[in-house]
Amino acid sequence: MKAWLQPPRLRVGKDSEQERHATWLELFYDLVFVVSVSQLAHNLEEDISLSGFFKFIFLFIPIWWSWIGTTFYANRFDNDDIGHRLIIAGQVLAIAALAVNVHGGLGESSVGFALSYVASRLLLILEYLRAGYYIPSARPLTTRFAVGFSIGAALWVVSMLVAPPWRFVLWGIGLVIDFATPMLSRQLQLGLPPHPQHLPERFGLFTIIVLGETIIAVVNGLAEQHWDISSAIAALFGFSIAFSLWWIYFDNLSDSALRLSQNAVQFRLYQAWIYTHVPFVIGLVATGVAVEHVIAGEAGAALPTSERWLLCGSLALCFLALSLLHRSGGLLHCKARSRYRLGAAIALIVLALIGVGWSPLILIVLVAIVCAIQVVQDLYQGRPALT
Repeated sequence: MKAWLQPPRLRVGKDSEQERHATWLELFYDLVFVVSVSQLAHNLEEDISLSGFFKFIFLFIPIWWSWIGTTFYANRFDNDDIGHRLIIAGQVLAIAALAVNVHGGLGESSVGFALSYVASRLLLILEYLRAGYYIPSARPLTTRFAVGFSIGAALWVVSMLVAPPWRFVLWGIGLVIDFATPMLSRQLQLGLPPHPQHLPERFGLFTIIVLGETIIAVVNGLAEQHWDISSAIAALFGFSIAFSLWWIYFDNLSDSALRLSQNAVQFRLYQAWIYTHVPFVIGLVATGVAVEHVIAGEAGAALPTSERWLLCGSLALCFLALSLLHRSGGLLHCKARSRYRLGAAIALIVLALIGVGWSPLILIVLVAIVCAIQVVQDLYQGRPALT
């Protein structure tokens, strides 16, 4: 019988498993992010404007960073004992509270949002302290993370005592410290590089969660109006956008950047792989919101400027991030494909600029064609060798 309480164990290094996949607990943990992403998308849907988009980003990053923290801890130290399960259960509740407070996260619910984020960070800090206690070789890294994350969390605690906008300034500084802590721990991380198979799978699963929002958007867009030929065609091309993005990302997913993380010179590529996913998943969620509005729009009327830019701009952000991922090695390291993605981003910005007065159907068809061309280019080029 499995012991109820077991010390954390090191899951990376020379003696780590060659084959490793996400655990059932990690998949359960992901469920709360399905809800969180949905709430964030709904928040953006209520305010499709430049300021609304930046508010959406500001609330998205703490939620994404909470997922990152738990994922990287599990990648190195997961042991699946009762203690770890209970801490994960607490983190699920904390993230659920973040989702509840999203709608007023920059207003009347900002204190609740901050308190929820602090709770998730404190549980993560507890896990790192526990791992450092039982694994002496990991103690320098776990201590560095615990101290850095504690400083960031402390700023969020202080933010609850001051009024906006200074509250949000402290949030931003706290997030910068959170992001900088792993970046400034390069030498310590070189001794404990992440598992190169487990981590891409986890990022892929989060990408699937975010892509699911686009599928939900297609359904919601159709459900909000009576079916006709125009809305059905728009929905078909909305789905094709999501399918093209899935194809492009997953058909090129590579662990080469993770394997490079064991090399001090190339460590920056590994960090680029991580942080470039921020604009990518932000663009995916925003694309889902835009697709829903396009499908629900009047076929004969011009698509509003804000919705046109949300659709084209969000997808351009996705392709720009994909271009950088190809450069970093996070996707198949291929300069040609990086140029393809950059070209798609430019084409989408051009569509946003010249698409004044266009109907929703015309725009979504052209946008879907741009995405499909990327798939065709990849198929024509074939799968290059990993480098």
